[in-house]
Amino acid sequence: MDARLNLLGNPTAGKSLKHVIAAGKALADSTLPATTRELVMLRVSQINGCAVCIDMHTKDAAHAGESPVRLNLVAAWREATVFTEAERAALELAEQGTRIADAAGGVSDEVWANAAKHYDEDQLAALVSLIALINAANRLNVITQQPAGNYQPGQHG
Repeated sequence: MDARLNLLGNPTAGKSLKHVIAAGKALADSTLPATTRELVMLRVSQINGCAVCIDMHTKDAAHAGESPVRLNLVAAWREATVFTEAERAALELAEQGTRIADAAGGVSDEVWANAAKHYDEDQLAALVSLIALINAANRLNVITQQPAGNYQPGQHG
């Protein structure tokens, strides 16, 4: 499968991706736990069907020590017993924040309040920004049909 557009090789796309990458680095420096970040990026990518992001975040999380059981159960996190209450709150916020069009009114007050029980204001800001950023990355990759399977952990910094 060939990509419709070389995002990194195109001057216009490359300029905009520098900002996306910079935003991702800023979020990596936040106090939101790295494990939570990877689980959220994986779940959002699963919802959006972004194979290249699923490939990347699964491999990066495994490389960082995440267990195969937890990675395999992210898609069914509600029924899984391997996630903390904080992680479950983040995954629910990520799902509702990704499926805005499916939920009249977007993210519910109950889901927001649950996330706010587990994360401070800076962590919530990082979580919301992360959800928006991974949704944008998913859309770039899905629209341009970026191929998946060859990612190496840490390849993109």
